[in-house]
Amino acid sequence: MATALLCIPVKKTFEVDLSKPLRDFIAIAYGNTNPDDYNYALSELNKLRSNFIAKSGEKQESALDVCYRYYDQLSAIECKFPITENQVRINFKWQDAFSKDLRTVQKKVLTLASGAYEKACVLFNIAATQSHAVDPQSLGTDEGLKMAAKLFQQSSGIFLHLASTISLVTSGDTTYDLQPDTLNALSSLMLAQAQDCFVRKAISDKMKSGMTAKLSEQCSHLFAEALKLMQLEAVKSVWPKDWLIAVASRQDVFRGLAQFYQSVVAKEAKNFGEEVARLKIASDLLAKAAKQCGSNFVYHSYQKTVIEAFQKAEKDNNFVYHAKVPEASTLAVIEKAAIAKPTPVSNPMSQNFKDLFERIVPLAVQMALSTFEERKSEIVSREIGRLRESTQILNSVLVSLNLPAAIEDLAGDRIPLSLQEKAAKVRRMGGIEHLTYLTNDLPALLQRNKEILDECERMLNEEESSDRQLRAQFRQHWARSASELLNQPIRSECAKYRQIITSALQADSLVRQRYFQHRDAIALLSQPDVGLRPQIVTIRNSQLCLAIIGV
Repeated sequence: MATALLCIPVKKTFEVDLSKPLRDFIAIAYGNTNPDDYNYALSELNKLRSNFIAKSGEKQESALDVCYRYYDQLSAIECKFPITENQVRINFKWQDAFSKDLRTVQKKVLTLASGAYEKACVLFNIAATQSHAVDPQSLGTDEGLKMAAKLFQQSSGIFLHLASTISLVTSGDTTYDLQPDTLNALSSLMLAQAQDCFVRKAISDKMKSGMTAKLSEQCSHLFAEALKLMQLEAVKSVWPKDWLIAVASRQDVFRGLAQFYQSVVAKEAKNFGEEVARLKIASDLLAKAAKQCGSNFVYHSYQKTVIEAFQKAEKDNNFVYHAKVPEASTLAVIEKAAIAKPTPVSNPMSQNFKDLFERIVPLAVQMALSTFEERKSEIVSREIGRLRESTQILNSVLVSLNLPAAIEDLAGDRIPLSLQEKAAKVRRMGGIEHLTYLTNDLPALLQRNKEILDECERMLNEEESSDRQLRAQFRQHWARSASELLNQPIRSECAKYRQIITSALQADSLVRQRYFQHRDAIALLSQPDVGLRPQIVTIRNSQLCLAIIGV
């Protein structure tokens, strides 16, 4: 079968040094990282780009792996090295892939300091190289057709991906080859050529004529869609001069093939009139395509087969079958079988890919980790504060309930440890005897203090009375300050101590009340452990025992 395949030209670029800007960024942004540790990785990245430039557009399939590895490395570092105008500034200069064929004044070279722009151009060249990697000589084999269909579908998927994302990369300022309309047209063209491979496979495998007709009709439809997109006013001047003619002729060729194989279906169904009508359409379409292409027409073998089939069918019908030949407009539309579909862009593209900078944590991850640590510390501190507050409240409740002492095991004839500690403390402080002495001594001490305070006030009153008498006797000759004024601080102190004595009277009353209430228990605790044990056993279940534990 003819091998008229269209290959996309690759974009040309210029050498740039990636090592120094990336090394400087590592030193600044990753302060805990030694840039010397990445000398090998930076050198390899430069080599990958140089090899990519050398291999782009080569016709060997092995060139694709070189392109894939550079693209994968760009994808891996974009979150670690923000190559932009304001951060890692590396200017990437790329030439329009169709610059030789442009027939209008248009930007043919675009330079941007953008890693995303570099990735987009690399992807374009990968898709273009995939179209070059299809070996026309291998299309006669099953493996060759399978590989060609795979590459064309991948190329179509890449161009479709670029069409939907390129506006975010270049902000509208771009060359012709990276305009969305151009990329959509290229995607459709690659998809049509992938369907072309499936048609070739169907013919080679002698697939049923009905299916081959459907595959051919779909192929014609895809070339028609590609032609429609390529003829848009915005991109019409981009293409090489013979491309529009080639695509238009292939649209007619595959529509003619669809009619040819559908005529075989009609013949098998003994619809000889339909057979003649479809062969007439096929013959006319191939003749039209041959006229369009002129000397570049490569489908002569198909045209010869169709013409011979048409002449034979027409002769047989005229002399044998005499079937009515229907008008072309009345023939049933041939259904389409869409096998070729754009392959989504995969990541990574190469096998066994290894990131040269895998030890560097992306900046976004570092920032997220820092934020997480701060948030974690804040939550932990808050929860610890709440725990401490709750612990204090719990301890207060336990103290108010005399816990855990209140639930101490009192079984047997052993004195509880808490009771032993309290008894020892009571004995160290003098026991019931010392407490009784202090209690009995309180009234005498109180009376003595009252007498001292009363005597002080009497002396102040006597002194002030004498001062008034002398002031009245000598009048202006008595020049000293009035005693009432001089004694005010002392009287304030007397009033303060009088209030203390009044409060002490109330406190003494409460102390004596508590003393008489707990005197028996205190007396019991004042005894040594030998005398305390038998009494505790005796009164364990009494109210007195509860009172002792609560002391």
